[in-house]
Amino acid sequence: MPIVAVYDITGAKTSELELNDSVFGVDVNEAVLHQAVVMQLASQRLGTASTKTRGFVRGGGKKPWKQKGTGRARAGSIRSPLWVGGGTVFGPHPRSYAFRMPRKQRRLAIKSALTAKLQDGELVVLDGINFDAPKTKSVLKLMSDFNVSNKKVLIVTAEMLENVEKSARNIPGVKAIPASSSLNVYDLLYHDKVFVTKDAITRIEEVLA
Repeated sequence: MPIVAVYDITGAKTSELELNDSVFGVDVNEAVLHQAVVMQLASQRLGTASTKTRGFVRGGGKKPWKQKGTGRARAGSIRSPLWVGGGTVFGPHPRSYAFRMPRKQRRLAIKSALTAKLQDGELVVLDGINFDAPKTKSVLKLMSDFNVSNKKVLIVTAEMLENVEKSARNIPGVKAIPASSSLNVYDLLYHDKVFVTKDAITRIEEVLA
């Protein structure tokens, strides 16, 4: 089982923690990671693009000219898809792009993302984190103490901590999420450094182990 150091918010090592091998020591499955990211991004698409077929374009009720004897091609409507200003054939219509993956695959994707972050040295375990009040400076100091001021940072807590979330959301590239409800593959892979509290580690292992 992997053993990692545990730090306080000032960057000082306080103890060590043994991680569950079935969560933080799996074989990284890149195909499942890719599918999980595509699924998450697809579910965020609005799907509001819309076009009009010939039945919805205004005009075209009258036949432009008689069927025979003009020397021109037969035409029944000026709103035919062949005409300028006519309808669109096979154009997009409002739809949902969302799709689902099996639960086992979703869990494997999160395990693979956590394992990859640990192997790359991009996962830091914190003894705990909380602030008395929402202050952006508190998160900036945390990033400075760990020398990640110029990186994208994800902070994972066991539950939703309002002061931590509000302190982080004003900084570009920094995000705070609760492990209990919002842990996802895209955020784990997108951010350069992931700070996870001990309580969050316990919660993650309870669900995924």
